[in-house]
Amino acid sequence: MTKVLVVDDDALVASSVAAYLAKAGHDPRTATDAVEGEHTWRVWQPDAVVLDVLLPGSSGLEMLTRRRHDGDATPVLLLSGLASADDRVIGLEHGADDYVTKPFDARELVLRVEALLRRGPFDVQQAPVRLEAGGLELDGAARTARYRDRVVELTPREFALLSFLAQRPGHPFGRRELLRRVWGWTFGDDSTVMVHIRRLRKKLEDDPARPELIVNLRGSGYALVTDADAEVAPGPRETVR
Repeated sequence: MTKVLVVDDDALVASSVAAYLAKAGHDPRTATDAVEGEHTWRVWQPDAVVLDVLLPGSSGLEMLTRRRHDGDATPVLLLSGLASADDRVIGLEHGADDYVTKPFDARELVLRVEALLRRGPFDVQQAPVRLEAGGLELDGAARTARYRDRVVELTPREFALLSFLAQRPGHPFGRRELLRRVWGWTFGDDSTVMVHIRRLRKKLEDDPARPELIVNLRGSGYALVTDADAEVAPGPRETVR
């Protein structure tokens, strides 16, 4: 049974979500504040976390930031009453994998958690042992990356996304297709793709606002473009997003 931690200051919401998760065959635990939630997260080591943004004592975003800083890659679904696109992006930039706004359908939430728990169709374990493209060197076995002779620290999801694009240089992919092929999700907030692209650009590009390696080909999608691809890649480039 997969272990799922539910952290929400509303005990009724937490217990309701836990009941639906248990009915679906998972092993849930609940916490109603950041201190209890973070302690349970560290000690119990869940397979996924459902995390409310607004918690007493410390926000869910602050808790998530600390866990990611410690190298914890547990899939996290954020719950929030804040529904704007900016709020979703902020949550994803703090390291969340998906974002659901309140009120929500508990059955849909369970499906989203299960999507997080599944491996995507693209498994970095199946990536080539070594891959080189446009000055980029990826080691699939060690999950390490170098660009222009410098080591680049990547999260597991960043490495998976970069590996996917690097195996298909010059080929553009839209957000929904990347969400399906890298994340393994057939639904969900595709803003997470944009956030991960933005992170990769910050780590790889000399000027992230004018990317030269990972570009957005307007009307086509994101592509990793090498010098050899630059002349043949279709469509005008967008330099922002």
